[in-house]
Amino acid sequence: LFCEKQRVESAGDKEKSAMLEYYTLWAHQIKTPIASMRLLLQSEDSPENRELLAELFLIEQYVEMVLSYLRLGSTSNDFVLQKYPLEPIVRQAVRKYAPLFIRKKIRMEMGDLPGEVLTDEKWLCFVVEQILSNSLKYTPKGVITIREEPGKVLVIEDTGIGIAEEDLPRIWEKGFTGLNGRADKKATGLGLYLCRRVLEKLSHRMEITSRVGEGTQVRIFLDTAPDIWQ
Repeated sequence: LFCEKQRVESAGDKEKSAMLEYYTLWAHQIKTPIASMRLLLQSEDSPENRELLAELFLIEQYVEMVLSYLRLGSTSNDFVLQKYPLEPIVRQAVRKYAPLFIRKKIRMEMGDLPGEVLTDEKWLCFVVEQILSNSLKYTPKGVITIREEPGKVLVIEDTGIGIAEEDLPRIWEKGFTGLNGRADKKATGLGLYLCRRVLEKLSHRMEITSRVGEGTQVRIFLDTAPDIWQ
């Protein structure tokens, strides 16, 4: 009976590994036609092409989210911890979303970010991108502010629609979309879940406060590693 159980578990592990390999390969392969479509759409500037480029950007973000989800679920360690200045990491994420800021006419205000943090550059950038993506998605007008507070705390604040009080305790759950997500119809409920997983591996943490109709404030604590998430 024990040998049979081991055989079933081994077969299950092999199947899971094969599935991860397949979806990872798929996610990498889909980038080629996406890049080709981007080149074609950029060859002529028109309102229609600008709209299509914006939608293509969203497709790229979903593909990147799939890859990040797969990497976090794999047994290999994709994290490289070093000391990095914070500002270039944040600016890299802001540049990526610059076309959306322009398209939605959302103002960006960035204060000084003098901190140097022990982190993984790629994965921290992924977290900042996810927060900016959410802020842009749920901020129809106004401003998104990025600043650093004492103690290596990165703050990203928006003037968007906010998060319902009853949803706040569940925003880290895998697949939870809340009232905003159900209204948006496109929310995956994976963004903040992945952010939490990444930050746990980096020994960082994140807190979110929000008021409906006023906006949301995200604090990423880059110099602490408590056991309890708030």
